[in-house]
Amino acid sequence: MTDEAKVGVFDTLRATPAPVRYLLGGVLVNQLGAFVQTFLVLYLTHRHMSVDAAGACLVAYSAGTILGTMLGGEATQRFGPRFTIVAAMAGSGPLVAVIPALSRSGLLAPLLAVVALAGLLAQAYRPAASVLLSDLMPERHQVMAFSMMRIALNTGAALAPLIAAGLILVDWNALFWLDGATTLLYAGLAFALLPRQAVLAAKAAAAEDDAAADGTAAEAAGEGAPAPITGRAAYRAMLRDRKYMFYLAAVLLGTITYVQSLIALPLQIEADDYSTGLYSAALTASSVVLITCELKITTYILRMPTHTAVGIGHLVNSLGFAVYGLAAHSPAFIMIGAVFEVSGLMIAGPSMFAHPAAFPAQLKARYIGTMQATAGLAAALGPLFAVFVWTRLDHGFWVLCAGVNGVAGLLAMAGLNRGGDRGAAAEKDGTTQDKAEEVVGGTA
Repeated sequence: MTDEAKVGVFDTLRATPAPVRYLLGGVLVNQLGAFVQTFLVLYLTHRHMSVDAAGACLVAYSAGTILGTMLGGEATQRFGPRFTIVAAMAGSGPLVAVIPALSRSGLLAPLLAVVALAGLLAQAYRPAASVLLSDLMPERHQVMAFSMMRIALNTGAALAPLIAAGLILVDWNALFWLDGATTLLYAGLAFALLPRQAVLAAKAAAAEDDAAADGTAAEAAGEGAPAPITGRAAYRAMLRDRKYMFYLAAVLLGTITYVQSLIALPLQIEADDYSTGLYSAALTASSVVLITCELKITTYILRMPTHTAVGIGHLVNSLGFAVYGLAAHSPAFIMIGAVFEVSGLMIAGPSMFAHPAAFPAQLKARYIGTMQATAGLAAALGPLFAVFVWTRLDHGFWVLCAGVNGVAGLLAMAGLNRGGDRGAAAEKDGTTQDKAEEVVGGTA
């Protein structure tokens, strides 16, 4: 049995340093007030703006989130995680808070600009948070740590609509004021409590020292000194890494199918003449199962090869989609499908979420940012997939979702199978440009 196989929930909690606790607490606080993407269209139509204008604002926000994760990864690599988190949250808070003042038809152009920039900054912190988490947690606890971050995100996502429902009864504008306030609170917590000297910067300095030492040895041997890794070199290495491309394709397809439980499933429930309360019950059951069970499930998946875990997870997830296709026969199939779906997410999700953090420090932030941008793009494409396919296939749509998710599972297995060792792609920090491109790109 490997050391990772012995990792338990309480082992991880005891090994979690204070800065990681602060980081996860900040993620939870920020997520509790994350109302913009969920309620923007409803709010703008409530303010008597047209559906087209409201939809354009949502598209602008979504486009900002996709670009934001890429820029967040680049900023993290250049300036460090703490700076990126503080700057992104401090910039996002005021922008979100002024959305009510701009929510009038005559101010559509500035409103589009504000929501796009708010989306960009709102997501720019995520690569930085992932990098800081992976830098501060001991290596053997990192998959569990990313599971903890997923729980913080999902807990906030589950509670935020309940908070929003209360705020709407008081004042619709309060949604955006509280969103801005929680974002600024996260910026303050990050500034006060996260490490002032980012671990990433220390590792980068160590890498430069090692590279210099390698260069001296190479010079003594009559060889040229290796060059440091640049942004272009990192992205070129990523594009040449066929396994990582398989992984990104799995993220894209898997996320497109996942969002159908948020887009097409309520449409299916309504089309089958079931109560909308059934959808609320399915969401509640999924959230409770995920929040209470994911850490324990992760202790078991750490005992198997990563590619096996993600393969099983996608298989179980696909079964959930297939069960949704039986919903016309009984509403029970909605609840059964929801349990299968969330179980698959718990099995595959932690390893999928943690994978980009296994790369060398000089590449990690950009790899994380690219993965999160891919997920954001998939989330934006998901509604289009539902509109153009579900309306034509009805219950057969869920069989298609199961098949697409199965393909995602095969791609994930191919992408994460790096010799059977979890994190085998991650060489020790201090990798030179040539060496890094060999590790990350040499997967022929």
